[in-house]
Amino acid sequence: MFYEWTGRVDENTKGKRLHQIMQNTNVDDLETATDISFGIIGFECEEGVRRNQGRLGAAKAPNQIRKQLASTPYHVNKENVIDVGNVTCIGTALEQAQEELGEYVTKLIQHNYTPIILGGGHETFYGHYLGVRKALGPDKKIGLVNLDAHFDLRKDDQSSSGTMFRQILEADENTDYLCLGIQKLGNTEQLFDTAKALNVKYILETDLEPLEETFDTIDTFAEEQDVIIYTICTDVINQAFAPGVSAPAPFGLHPDTLREITKHVVCQESFLSFDVSEVNPSYDVADKTSRLISYIIAEVLMHLNDK
Repeated sequence: MFYEWTGRVDENTKGKRLHQIMQNTNVDDLETATDISFGIIGFECEEGVRRNQGRLGAAKAPNQIRKQLASTPYHVNKENVIDVGNVTCIGTALEQAQEELGEYVTKLIQHNYTPIILGGGHETFYGHYLGVRKALGPDKKIGLVNLDAHFDLRKDDQSSSGTMFRQILEADENTDYLCLGIQKLGNTEQLFDTAKALNVKYILETDLEPLEETFDTIDTFAEEQDVIIYTICTDVINQAFAPGVSAPAPFGLHPDTLREITKHVVCQESFLSFDVSEVNPSYDVADKTSRLISYIIAEVLMHLNDK
């Protein structure tokens, strides 16, 4: 079922809000876009978080984020955003759900839409990657850019919200990984060793400032890729601003840093697709986290329209 986009309607006719321009569209009925266009997908899944022993509730995030997005003003004179609905993880069938999400992502890319994926646990990113790889074929070089307090390089018996990047890097030689915002207290020494062994590029949360140096790192990384795909794990944000996440971060980022880094990443020439993960409405306070992320998504849409 599709989400029913509703919200405030202003009396004047100048400018619209997202719910007024959003079009629910079956992913199998897509027509190829001829101008910059965006396709929203929800991933109702927290099985990866459960396997990673995190706080459950992220499966509720896609529709909660939509609720906050609905009345956000859309400062573009185009009706170029569609919603293709939710992919839902049934029971413990995480891998099947990730494959299905990948199919949605592939179809959007093939029809010239920029995928905007609303997770879900951070296992969302593996499905995101699968769809991009299928759409591009095996030879394109994909840069994985992760704004996150954690490497997510665990080697467990099952895939989870903490294993995706290791799964990708060990199976696909045409991928590189840049992680921004890593916290020493969020990762064991073994994970830092794994990052070194897999040639992961990263910047600690304490070293992100000055941002100009971080931007130089992003630019150099992007220039080495055919495309970059971007993921925000919401637990990278300081828990004072984002309490509703799967793994709260007392030393996390200020929202202004999140905004500036996100703008720089999505404005790269090679940028292709974007997801947000780990919003957890069950632990949110006054919708702080879902509202913050909805504003980040709305700004991404504006930045991409301005490119």
